[in-house]
Amino acid sequence: MAAQGDGWAGMGWDWSDHGDIRERLERGADPEAWSGGRPLHRAAVLGSARVVAELAGRVADVDALEMGVTALWEAVVSRKPDNARALVAAGADPWRVLVGGWSAGRLSLAGPTPDLFARPAGERGLSEAERTTAEEGARLVDALGSFHYEGTGLACVAGIDAVEAVSRLQATAADPDLVEEVLKSPYAHDMDEILQVIGVTSVTGGCVVTQPWGYAPQMPGVQTRLSAGTVCYGLYANAKSGNQGSIARDGAIEGWDLSPGGGPDQGDTAEEVLASYLYQYHAVAYACAFAGLRLTDARAVTGPPDVWVQLPRRDYWSQ
Repeated sequence: MAAQGDGWAGMGWDWSDHGDIRERLERGADPEAWSGGRPLHRAAVLGSARVVAELAGRVADVDALEMGVTALWEAVVSRKPDNARALVAAGADPWRVLVGGWSAGRLSLAGPTPDLFARPAGERGLSEAERTTAEEGARLVDALGSFHYEGTGLACVAGIDAVEAVSRLQATAADPDLVEEVLKSPYAHDMDEILQVIGVTSVTGGCVVTQPWGYAPQMPGVQTRLSAGTVCYGLYANAKSGNQGSIARDGAIEGWDLSPGGGPDQGDTAEEVLASYLYQYHAVAYACAFAGLRLTDARAVTGPPDVWVQLPRRDYWSQ
């Protein structure tokens, strides 16, 4: 809830009502401040083009920064092309470099509206590698499609197949009757009873280890064993706290408590900015892409896997 004094009291997620926004502004709402942030940035993500244009015409600087980025950057990252056009019409600069060497304009070239802005002569476009990455991102997101994955644990491993993954984990064939029961009603079972049961599937580029009901594939001891001589991206879609990512490389954890599927952040490298943009709201695709896996559908994640196996009981949290 915004403070009463700035004129935005009661504003929440919907910034699309132009009449309401304009009335507030006419009554003295501050176009420069809302609940510690900037109204134009909120409208760029959550509002309509008319609201964006209204606010853009009232602020001192249409390219003012919030958390290091402009409202135009927010519109592009949020895939709101109409809002982006309204901001440019108000004087916003698409080619101002902001995060990881990217401008909003150059980043838009990798997205669904590459013709969003006219690119000035001499302004750098995408490299061949960036274009290839963008094309693969669009293909992968489309191939996976939409599916429910809350509560799922994954390990996406580069360069090894399902047979090698099972060998590295010293796993054995799972009881098919238990697997059938768990699939029908996973939460009717005690987690200690079913945590060791995982699915493993070979895909182009490597393999996917999955558990539709738990976090086992992302446990450090699983990832370190899988990642010997290669790289593994782990994901647990925690129903309480959201997507939790991790990276294991050559037998060691090098990243933990990551946020796959989130947008670009200050401090990201150029490669991280592009990946975060391409896979925003697509955490599973992000995990697969990080490991270089080229899935053609969601079977490796949603099942049935190539094989159901059972992990040996050991401490997987001390690696």
